[in-house]
Amino acid sequence: MTVQPLILIASLLAGTAAASAAQPPATTLEPVLVTATLRPMPAAARPGGVTVLDAEDVREAAVVHLEELLPQLPSLSWAGASSRPRYFQLRGIGELEQYQGAPNPSIGFLVDELDFSGIGMIASTFDVEQVEVLRGPQGTRYGANALGGLIKVKTREPVAQREFSTEATVGDDGLWSLGAVAGGPLALEAGLEGAWRAVLERATSDGFRRNLYLGRNDTNGRDEMTARLRFRLGDPGGRRADLSFLYADFDNRYDAFAIDNGFDTLSDRPGRDAQRSTGASLDLAWPLAGGGELRSITGAAASDIVASFDGDWGNERDWGAAGPYDFFSETRRTRRTLSEDLRYSGSAGAAVPWIAGVWLQRLEEDNRVADDGRYLGDAFVRVLDSRYRATSAAAYGQADVALAPATTLTIGLRAEQRDARYADTDGIRFDPRDRMWGGELSLVHRLAGAHSLWTSVARGYRAGGFNIGTSVPEDRQQFDAEYLWSVEAGWKGADATGRLRADVNLYYMERRHPQVSTSLQLDPEDPLTFMFLTDNAGGGEARGLESSAAVRAGERLEFEAMLSWMESRYEDYRFGDRDLEGREFAHAPEWKMALAATWRHPGGWMARLDLSGEAGFYFDTSHDRRAGSRFLANLRTGYEAERWSADVWVRNLLDERYPVRGFYFGNEPPDFPTTLYLRWGDPRQFGLTARYSF
Repeated sequence: MTVQPLILIASLLAGTAAASAAQPPATTLEPVLVTATLRPMPAAARPGGVTVLDAEDVREAAVVHLEELLPQLPSLSWAGASSRPRYFQLRGIGELEQYQGAPNPSIGFLVDELDFSGIGMIASTFDVEQVEVLRGPQGTRYGANALGGLIKVKTREPVAQREFSTEATVGDDGLWSLGAVAGGPLALEAGLEGAWRAVLERATSDGFRRNLYLGRNDTNGRDEMTARLRFRLGDPGGRRADLSFLYADFDNRYDAFAIDNGFDTLSDRPGRDAQRSTGASLDLAWPLAGGGELRSITGAAASDIVASFDGDWGNERDWGAAGPYDFFSETRRTRRTLSEDLRYSGSAGAAVPWIAGVWLQRLEEDNRVADDGRYLGDAFVRVLDSRYRATSAAAYGQADVALAPATTLTIGLRAEQRDARYADTDGIRFDPRDRMWGGELSLVHRLAGAHSLWTSVARGYRAGGFNIGTSVPEDRQQFDAEYLWSVEAGWKGADATGRLRADVNLYYMERRHPQVSTSLQLDPEDPLTFMFLTDNAGGGEARGLESSAAVRAGERLEFEAMLSWMESRYEDYRFGDRDLEGREFAHAPEWKMALAATWRHPGGWMARLDLSGEAGFYFDTSHDRRAGSRFLANLRTGYEAERWSADVWVRNLLDERYPVRGFYFGNEPPDFPTTLYLRWGDPRQFGLTARYSF
């Protein structure tokens, strides 16, 4: 284990706190509220690992997308097998890709109240109020879709004041974006109050690749449009209705890999990574006699996805005498979801505040996978159509028991059943049924001042599933449900002036029958036999530490710091001739850190420096190749007035070259040597952003 970065960040955390104590009373930190829980609650009061990036963090640390915020979030990684992050890992748990098979996410992903778990690439940061990350199993609230944790992107709510604002960004790599926000009160009959908010944004860029064969620099480009419309209605009696609509059209191209692991590609048929999603949610709340509340959250979403790629990353001209060699794959996926969450909350002032609810979801997904290719004289075309339907139902409850004036025990439990059906044109059919349960037991003890100690035991779960394809070995066609036990303990606190807050927590996780994404090449001399599948290991465990701190050091300076550390290992897992006993999880770096320093002058000038780093990690379970450690720096400086602001920014200031995904297989004729192929993260980028509010 490399300890120097850990010592450095720990020293900076301690030094930040000491500097705070030496400052006279100054501007305080804003309180942070978590909304992804059954009851909204301050982050400082919630047991468990949670991080919330507020609107200021989002605006200053990101340019256009959630991807730019991920280095600031502890214990969170992502696998770069798509143009934007879709596949997340929290504490080493999460998918690496979904090239085939049924949807079965282990990291939940919400945009407001709409569930996009497993397809979360449509995460624009324009007009976002905050980003919430809940680490560890969320068995009571979210069940099977949040075995490893949850990410929620919360957009700004409608307000009664009239508002209109615009934002524009330009940068190198052909980047430009333009967004507008409008909102204000609704004209309603007497006794009703209402507001609306409309958002429209589009962002495009070239994608940092140059295709030498086609003579183009946009074959990996991004073209992303987001529109949102929200309404809020209420009456003096406390009844409330929130109606939200979302439309996102991300029409991105995909040409990210090169045979020589560079930024110049040779593909003759570049791919596409597009997602068009529409969604609507209705959140109703009715206060009841005795202080209780009945709440209904209904959500519906439809997504059309195209994921295609040039599998040989080359062309007939450059293969020369080693060809002809050509491979192209396209997956067209449609997903439809409809969900209802109905819950009753007892009075928050009752002796034992409690919540009970039922949750229903219908998920339908259709896929068409079309592969074509040839090597030497052999050509093939393969089309697979599949149909997946799943109905999930759950009942859950939670109660808060005051054991003493300063000590609260929270008990949560959830029981869930999933019935699924799968059929495809290869004649494969599965009808799995899973009955699962999970929950949480947590204890919070409030100390003097704004300090608390907490501990929790949680159980999460993820439904079993199946691997498709006639070439899948019979003993690998189905895999079992996974269960996760997590034990955590920690401290959260703030100083009396409100200028410093910090937290630290320790955790231990035991995975039972962990689902492991892997891949294999059936014929070492034929890359067209490369396939992906999911398998069960006998077990696995992880232990770690997570800590963060924020301080206002006077009126002009604010510092934020984050550190996470983790050890993980598989138990009793063999795949072919590979024995992974004791090996780390894939995409699970041992440590991760981030520092942010923000300076604001009373005259309006500002500057922000973000530093982040993480240890190396294994790319996959099918091989032992690793990414190296990385350190990134971002800088933003500008001027803020009452109605307008302008700032210049640099991302990846030091132009660090770092991989976000790696595959290890043979893809170069005629000998097809096994090689590590890398997809690189974005290089250095400069830009300018301007905002104006009317």
